[in-house]
Amino acid sequence: MSENRFSCGGPSLSGSRDMVCIETNKILDSCRDRDCFENVPVYLTDCGSEIIEHTASVRVKDSCIAGSYVSIDPVKFNRGFYSVNVKFYLKIVFEACVGNGRAQEFDGVAVLEKNVVLFGGESNVSIYKSSPDVNDYCSVPELCCGTKNVPIAVVEVVDPIILNTKVLEDKSHGCGCCCCCDDFPSAVTSRINGMLCSRDDGEKYLAVSVGIFSVIRIVRPAQYLINATEYAVPDKECVATGSDDPCCVFNSMPFPIAEFSAGGHGNGCRGENKDNRENGKHCCN
Repeated sequence: MSENRFSCGGPSLSGSRDMVCIETNKILDSCRDRDCFENVPVYLTDCGSEIIEHTASVRVKDSCIAGSYVSIDPVKFNRGFYSVNVKFYLKIVFEACVGNGRAQEFDGVAVLEKNVVLFGGESNVSIYKSSPDVNDYCSVPELCCGTKNVPIAVVEVVDPIILNTKVLEDKSHGCGCCCCCDDFPSAVTSRINGMLCSRDDGEKYLAVSVGIFSVIRIVRPAQYLINATEYAVPDKECVATGSDDPCCVFNSMPFPIAEFSAGGHGNGCRGENKDNRENGKHCCN
C-alpha cells in the first residue's frame, strides 16, 4: 500500500521533508469599519419600562454583545461578490434614580444592523466530508450530503461603546427590526435579568447612541504547501503556585508602574490623546 501514499509536493519535492500540505481558510477580502448608530430604541424588561415612566435620570453601567446573526448572499449581476448582513443584539445594563437617593438597575436589548459587500470568488464544486459516526460498530451510515463551496463570512467586533442615553416621549422612530419580544433569539433573552416587554404607543422609551468597531472578512477553504518543522516538546516544566496564600501570590506580581505614569496609556480616559489633554479637553466631559 505504500504506493498509495500521497506525495504532497509532487515528484520534484518528494525528497524534501520540510514541505507539508495543509488545509486552511484563505482570506479573499476584508474591511474594517467604525459605525455610529444614533437613537437606537431599547427593549426593556417590565421593571425597566415602569422605571423610565417616572424618571429621566438614566445612565449605562455596562454593555456587551449578547448574540449576533451573520448571513451571506451573492450579489446579483456582480459575480464573485457577496453581501454580508450582520445583526448585533446588545445587552445593556442601566441604572436609574428612583427617588430618595436610591438607584435601581434594569436590563435592556438594542438591535443593530449593518451590511457590507465584499469579494468572495467563485467555485462550482460541492464538498463532501466523512463523519466519525460511520465507524461505529453496527452503525448504518447516512448518505453524505454535499454542500456548495460558498464562502464564509467572519465578523470580529469589540464591545460596544454607549455614547448617549435618552428617555424620549413618543414613538416617532417607528417599529424597527423587532416589533415583538418573541422575535428575539432565546440565547439573547436567557441572558437578560427579567422578561422583555413590547412597547405600546404613547409610552416613554429609552434610546441609545452606540459606537462599534468591527472587522469583516470573507474566507474560503484552500490547500497550501508550506515549510514546516516537527513539533518539539517544550523544555519548561509546569510549575504550580508555591503558596496558597493569596497575599503571597499578590506580592509576587510586578508593580504596574505604567498605569501610574502621567505619559502612559493608563492616564485619563480610554481613548483620550495627548492633544486633548494639552488643550484642556477630556473625553469624560
